Formats: sequence, C-alpha cells, structure tokens
Amino acid sequence: MTTTLARIRAAFDDAGVTGWLHVLDIDSGTQVAAGADQPVITASVHKLCLLVTLHEQAAAGRLDLTEQVECPTAGRTAGPTGLSAMLDPVRMSLRDLAYLMMAVSDNTAADLLLARVGLDAVNATTARLGLGRTHATLTFGELMETVRQDAGPAGAQALTDPYVLTRLRALDPARTNHSTPRDMTRLLRAVWRDEACTAEHGAAIRRLLGLQVWPHRLASGFPFDDVHVAGKTGSLPTVRNEVGVVEYPDGGRYAIAVFTRAASTAATLPPADAVIGTAARIAVDALRAP
Repeated sequence: MTTTLARIRAAFDDAGVTGWLHVLDIDSGTQVAAGADQPVITASVHKLCLLVTLHEQAAAGRLDLTEQVECPTAGRTAGPTGLSAMLDPVRMSLRDLAYLMMAVSDNTAADLLLARVGLDAVNATTARLGLGRTHATLTFGELMETVRQDAGPAGAQALTDPYVLTRLRALDPARTNHSTPRDMTRLLRAVWRDEACTAEHGAAIRRLLGLQVWPHRLASGFPFDDVHVAGKTGSLPTVRNEVGVVEYPDGGRYAIAVFTRAASTAATLPPADAVIGTAARIAVDALRAP
C-alpha cells in the first residue's frame, strides 16, 4: 500500500495539483486513503447530496417526482449549462430537473430542487447517513454570488490572480459547502447498497449518475467498454473534483472520491482533469490485485 500511495502522490505532483482521495471496495470494505479525512470544497459534488435527499423525500411520500415546476427566465442561477444557459421560460418535472442537475451540472435546476426540499433537509439526510463532516450552507446561486462579490469589480478576469483567489469564500471549506473524501465514498456505498433510499429510488439515483456527460476526469482512467463509470464532477477556480462508482464485469464495485486544487489558475488544465482518473485507477488496481 505504501507504493500505491507514493504513486498516487507522484501523479498528483506531476499534474500540478494537491489531491485528496478515498477509494472503497463497496462489498469488502477494503480501501485506499490519501488525505481521506481532509475537509474539502464540494462545489457541484454536493448535488449528489441533494439528489439523495430528493429521492428520500419521494420515497417517504413528501413529494411527487413528476410534479411540474415553472422556471421563468428571470432570476436563474449563473452557469454555462442546462437551464442556466437557456433563454426562454421552461416547465418540467422534478425528476427531469434532477437529470439536468446531474448530467450537465445545471445550477438553475439544482436551485429549483433546493427550493422544493430545502438546505435543512439536505443536511438532515447527510447527518442521517453518518456523514458527520459534510454540510451545506449555501444554495448554488448563493455560492456563485460569493465568487462574484469576492472577485471584485474586475469580475471573472480577476479569477486568474492568485491573490484574488486567496479571498474567495468559495475556496475555503470552513465558509462554503464541504465534505471529506471518506464521507463521499460512504454516501456512494449507501446508494449502491440501497441503504440511502429504497431499492427503487436507489436505482433511479444510480441511473442519473451514469448519465453524466463528462468523460475527462474519473472515466478517463477506465477506458474499457465493459467497465461502467457513474459520477458527479465539481468545479470552481483551481478546484476539480469527482466522486463516483466504477463497476467491473466480474462484479467488483468501487466508490471513489477525488478532490484536487491546482497550482495554476488556468481555466483549462487537462492534466489536472486527467489525474483524477489516473489516481483512481492506481487505487482500484491496488484493491483488485491478488
């Protein structure tokens, strides 16, 4: 295991990031941990907690996933995908909002769901599942507003300045939505073992995680047609995260959480994206070794 951790740390170093990782064999409980209890910024990874809460409430009969929601053009949460980028009024179901939230990380869809279930309910769900170091304090709109305020009058251009980044509340786990890699693999394990929700709703959650469109992080480490990868990314300036589950054809199932901070402020940094898959693959290979 010492060699495995050295390889993971070397991969992070080569990619120019600081990384924290936890990989858990869902069935045996064996694990690889590299800073697994470090408080980390979840960013859009926290949408998984919201999704589980949504399905928990549906299973309890407190909401109907086919319930229709109006989304006018005014007041949408900033973001480059989904409803956040659309120009016309939209009406859709809660479950279709959940699809957009998970597949393309739509911030507006996430905040419409948060308006329905509430932040307190999300935190109650994570507490019920034993995720003692996972907490949400902001909606996604509020999170983006802190970035806008902290960046100052120069706007997005200021986010390439390392000094400006030091004052972003969104990059401080103590002042934004946060978790640990170990908490996130615990959540994934509960979803895959139908312990977070009923079997019907667990299957629905797993389906949505499998529909994420981004292959450049976790999935890049497992380029095999017979290996299934399901996950959720999270991104902020210098932050690139992904949590997910990799399933092998022999039945092996591995919950993975990788959180990174890059030294570079570049918005496009392919090595920092790819190392998430590389580090996860090193850990999974170690768990699968005879």
